[in-house]
Amino acid sequence: MQIAGREDMLTAILQLFWLLFIMLFILYPNFSQRLQLSYILRDLERKLYGLKRIREEVRSRTIETLRRYSGEDGVDVEKELDKMLLSFAITPESMDPYGIVYKLEHIVNTWEDTFEENVRRLCPKADNERAKTLTNLVEVARGIDYLYRVVRHYYLLGKKTANIYIVLQIQMLMPQLMEIAEAYRQACYAFMQGQPVGDGVGVLAAAKLVEGLEKKTYEVAKDTIVHELVMDGRKLFVLRAAGPGGSVGKPADGIIKILEREGEGVKAIVMIDAALKLEGEDTGKVVEGIGAAIGGIGVEKFKIEEIAKKHNIPLYALVIYESIGEAITPMRESIARAADEVVERVKNIIKSKVEEGSSVIVAGIGNTVGIGLS
Repeated sequence: MQIAGREDMLTAILQLFWLLFIMLFILYPNFSQRLQLSYILRDLERKLYGLKRIREEVRSRTIETLRRYSGEDGVDVEKELDKMLLSFAITPESMDPYGIVYKLEHIVNTWEDTFEENVRRLCPKADNERAKTLTNLVEVARGIDYLYRVVRHYYLLGKKTANIYIVLQIQMLMPQLMEIAEAYRQACYAFMQGQPVGDGVGVLAAAKLVEGLEKKTYEVAKDTIVHELVMDGRKLFVLRAAGPGGSVGKPADGIIKILEREGEGVKAIVMIDAALKLEGEDTGKVVEGIGAAIGGIGVEKFKIEEIAKKHNIPLYALVIYESIGEAITPMRESIARAADEVVERVKNIIKSKVEEGSSVIVAGIGNTVGIGLS
């Protein structure tokens, strides 16, 4: 009897507890929202801590690498790095869009030159190629630092204002943001050691296309070289960034100079680049298309499209699928193998689209870190 009475009392207490809990939700509708907000903030705090650890790891690795190439012992590498991490470029005014592409190009060129100059001044022991790769390394550190500061901003803002909608948005994005952060962490190791990254597959394909062939190589634009040769009765201009330092070159300027010199003899432009794959698609898959296959802020793409339209030259594109993480991390075997397939497809395009005696430009787009001259 006593046991049955205790069970009845326990049941009554539980029922009363749930009744009070339900009444709280009814009488105080904000209670459930505050409870949910508290849970989300704790979850974000854990993930923000993980993001901070990645950021600190990349930062410490960057400082360690920069110190190996720094000159005087009195140079405060950490202080100089922090200055570069917080540096910025202001986009031009777009109220009147006329000429904005070339204004943006001027800003970006000045930004890149200044950034690389700061790295060179900080690391006088580094040669030209190493300085370019170190610049890429600092850009990786800057990327993860900015990502951390943005996530922290929305976490603190949501906590300060108790706004569940702010923290809900950042919570939904956190899986993708953590994936990007992990990619930055792996990219740090790639640029520290000068290893080829997935984004360099276009450059690798261009190098393989002319490998072992008799050619004339010269610089056609800043950090950009061209291999001039004859293949199957066609004159080829194989354009790519110069390596093995980390650089993407100026492919648009290179194409413009070649067209200015060769005139109407160029009958096609073939561009090779990495492309962002969709979930479920295979890494290293090669796909053909039409247009200027090049990423970035749009300046290079605009200039290539303009010159191609002016000379009425068709743009053929070959892209290699990979994820955003695979693009900035050490090149996977499946991506490297895809370069061989791209070479064969480029040869087929040249044979089928360009008649003998004509010229064709083949542009391998991407970061050339770890990929030297063939």
